[in-house]
Amino acid sequence: MNVKNCASTGLFYILVILIFIAATYLGSEVTSVVAQMIPVERKHTIIIDAGHGGVDGGATSCTGVLESKLNLDIALKLNDLMHLLGYKTRMIRTSDISVYTKGETIAQKKVSDLKERVRIVNETEDGILISIHQNTFSDSQYSGAQVFYGAEGEGAALAAAMQDAFCRTVNPGSSRKSKKAETVYLLQNIDRTGVLVECGFLSNPKEEAQLRSDDYQRKLCCVIASSAAQFLQNANT
Repeated sequence: MNVKNCASTGLFYILVILIFIAATYLGSEVTSVVAQMIPVERKHTIIIDAGHGGVDGGATSCTGVLESKLNLDIALKLNDLMHLLGYKTRMIRTSDISVYTKGETIAQKKVSDLKERVRIVNETEDGILISIHQNTFSDSQYSGAQVFYGAEGEGAALAAAMQDAFCRTVNPGSSRKSKKAETVYLLQNIDRTGVLVECGFLSNPKEEAQLRSDDYQRKLCCVIASSAAQFLQNANT
């Protein structure tokens, strides 16, 4: 990336933060104004997937918070921010529910839930998937966001751009790289561009406290939204 592009990306990131702060304090009436100001071609629909939910709480943090709750908190903020940038969005869930359509056991419901998410993504014209998750590990020292993709091409490029933005902003000094998800059902079965964002480690006490914070969640959303919008803008020029 040349100096001009770096400067452009930096200014774009700052602008996203400023408009998100403005929306927080001034209300939703700023949305239409901002949508006209940001030079992004908005033909895409951003599909926001808050991972897990309902019968599937996902991982449990070191203080007992369910991953599904944090995923939804972040997804709702990301939805607001993408609207501020003028994008159409589609949220796979907006409350603590599973989206399964059949199944008697919890295992059967989880399988149905994943298939339904895939269906929603694949039926969305010009859809771009952003799936929100949290990481965990037996060793509590690990931290930092990591972005996964399912196939080479636009998904890999979007994941790399988003990972780079995380390493330059909320996780300075991190050496994490975007990674291909070989066994993630959602990413392996969609026919749309998509990424899965592991926002941080619930097993790391310091990062877990950050992930529960509204301010930190907004920072994560600013990184995700600005890098996605910048990627789509560059792809359309």
